[in-house]
Amino acid sequence: MWLCNSSIGRKVVMSVTGLALILFLTFHGCMNVVAIFSAEAYNQICELLGSNWYAVAATCGLAALVAIHIVYALILTIQNRKARGNNKYAVTDKPAKVEWASQNMFALGVIIVLGLILHLYNFWYNMMFAEIVGATNSISPTDGFEWIKFTFSNPVYVVLYLIWIVAIWFHLAHGMWSSMQTLGWSGHVWFCRWKMIGQIWSTVIMAFFAATVIAFALCPDCVGKFEGSVLPFIM
Repeated sequence: MWLCNSSIGRKVVMSVTGLALILFLTFHGCMNVVAIFSAEAYNQICELLGSNWYAVAATCGLAALVAIHIVYALILTIQNRKARGNNKYAVTDKPAKVEWASQNMFALGVIIVLGLILHLYNFWYNMMFAEIVGATNSISPTDGFEWIKFTFSNPVYVVLYLIWIVAIWFHLAHGMWSSMQTLGWSGHVWFCRWKMIGQIWSTVIMAFFAATVIAFALCPDCVGKFEGSVLPFIM
């Protein structure tokens, strides 16, 4: 199948899975901002997305997208290095028109994967997985607000998450317009537009994540005070 066997096909798979993950990050970032304003509303979202069958199915689908994206990224990286052959160490000057993120997508990807593992341990393992297996902790698996508060009471986690967020920003800002270009949706006029859209979109979404980390780290007793329910809006 050309999606697996050809270089263009692999780039298409990378683009499609990447755009799907961007949509997930958009939802996740908006969800996180809720925690800054209302603990009650955020926990209602966590309960809705808990160990229900549809949430588990969605998690499996998301894990598949991440796995495919990572595997194809490795394949394309190896393929590009083989294509350069003996010349891969010959160039010492980076092309001026090539973005830093484009030159370091693999390194950024490694940082993102390591951050993802940490994030899964801090939240998915202690929340959805704990709820599925019936594990007991000092904090309830459905109390996502308290898990955020507990995690970012540790300054080491705050620094690691902020580094992770910056890496994701670079990855998204480049990956979004690059995906559009690969899929043929970026003509002469839209090339610069997609680059601008990608940078703005990535900045807004990652600012949501960073704001959550910083708010819980600097003033944990100030966040989540608004007593509001999201059920009327989502039911």
